[in-house]
Formats: sequence, C-alpha cells, structure tokens
Amino acid sequence: MHIPPDIEWRVSAGLTPYQEAVTEMEARAAAVAAGQARELVWLLEHPPVYTGGTSADESDLCDPRFPVVRTGRGGKYTYHGPGQRIGYLVLDLAKRGRDVRCFVHALENWVIAALARSGVEAFAVPGRVGIWTMDGDAQAKIGAIGVRVKRWVTLHGFSVNLSPDLSHFGGIVPCGISDSGVTSMKKLGINMGQETFDMDLALTFPPFLETLSCPRQKEA
Repeated sequence: MHIPPDIEWRVSAGLTPYQEAVTEMEARAAAVAAGQARELVWLLEHPPVYTGGTSADESDLCDPRFPVVRTGRGGKYTYHGPGQRIGYLVLDLAKRGRDVRCFVHALENWVIAALARSGVEAFAVPGRVGIWTMDGDAQAKIGAIGVRVKRWVTLHGFSVNLSPDLSHFGGIVPCGISDSGVTSMKKLGINMGQETFDMDLALTFPPFLETLSCPRQKEA
C-alpha cells in the first residue's frame, strides 16, 4: 500500500461500538488540529445502530428496532451494522485546499473507484449525496456519505454495503430518501470480504488525496 507516512491507516477487527468510535475520532481530530497527531483513515464495523445527522427528521424513524444516536455529521438518518465497511477520515483540510464541497466530491469518487475494482459500476446522483448503482432496472444506494469539518479537520466519512442485513434499513427512511431502495454487493451477486475491499480502498486512496485540492484552490 502506498499510504503516506503522515497518515495512519487503521483497520479494526470485530465490531466497534458507535459512540466509542465517535469519542476516539473527535479526540484524534482535536489532536490533528493542534498538530499533535497524524491524520487517520479508520476502517471498521459497528454493531446495529441508527445514526441521525444534523438534518435528521424524526418522521424518518419508522421502526427504530436498534439504538438511535444523534451525531454531528451532516445528513439524515442512516443504518450501520455488520457487513458494512465504515471508513472514518480525520484529515487536515487546512493543508488540502480548505474546500468542503471538493472533499465530499473527492470522497464520493474514491468510493466509486474502489467499487469499480470490486466489479460494481457505481455513480453519484446530482442532488443526492451518496453512492448509487443499478439494482435491476432501478437505482439503489450502495454507500452513504456523511461528514463533519471542525477547525478544518474532517470527521466521519462513508459506509459501503458489502453484505449487511438489508431488512435492518426498514427501521428508517435511509438518508431521507423514500423513493429509492438500498442494495449491497451480496444482493448484486458479488461476495466481497472486508479484507479484499479494504485493499481496493487502499489502492485507490492515493488518487483521492491528489484530488483533494481543487484546481481553483491550487491556483490561489
């Protein structure tokens, strides 16, 4: 893997409780902002949990059968659980262009590139944050994006559905979108282990870093 030495690439085995991960991520972001720690890319899984972002609407909680946690990331409600690959990014945008929109766009493209290596043709949909693919004749969401930026340091990141129990999404209106479904690699007929997908993420990570600073920022 060609991961820069000033970025820690961490993979956690087993299930990491959501609040425990958020607490550690926030502490790491504060340390990065203070120049006291390396940046971080953290790949992990959570036990079943619904998380609500800053624009979450209580009406989107249809059947909250798992714990519900309000969090500081952008977006509405989403589900996390076993069979998902979660990626949390603690990156310093102060040295990478200071452009949040560019960061989100680059993050989408990174996940799309990793999925392409895994055999999934994914894409972004204008006006809808997240990662989409075709499931039969319909668009379906295979990945979610939700970020927060504090003192120009990023928190949270993405989730990709490898083989979660898709019925668990039935407890919410995922990301506030009621007219499209969710899918997974498993539902699409692709058996993808976490380690294999992690390697695809690692191989497509360097181009993601290169695109973080948008052209207008480089010219400034």
